[in-house]
Amino acid sequence: QVQLVESGGELVQPGGSLRLSCTTSGINFRAYTMGWYRQAPGEQRELVARITTNDETNYADSVKGRFTISRDDAKTTVYLQMTSLISEDTAVYYCHADGILTSQKYWGQGTQVTVSS
Repeated sequence: QVQLVESGGELVQPGGSLRLSCTTSGINFRAYTMGWYRQAPGEQRELVARITTNDETNYADSVKGRFTISRDDAKTTVYLQMTSLISEDTAVYYCHADGILTSQKYWGQGTQVTVSS
């Protein structure tokens, strides 16, 4: 059974920081590109950051320089370090796994991040 479990979302003040974690099970983690997406109310889900199996990363323009994605293959976990948070970062953040050897894709259940004073 494949599971992607996000954690770390909470209410934070503007300018604050958070680290999201996504712990996986049931997949060959090293064979998956991992990503973080987010969806704000009334908006479409959008890519925030992605990290390949070779640790190559790419980011949405809106988060470049503020967010950092990383992965720990031994722990089968992907992280999203978020700094200088602004209200526009408020959304449900979802973890995504995209198989490089298969066409399988998986989503986590999401974790709420709210940036507000």
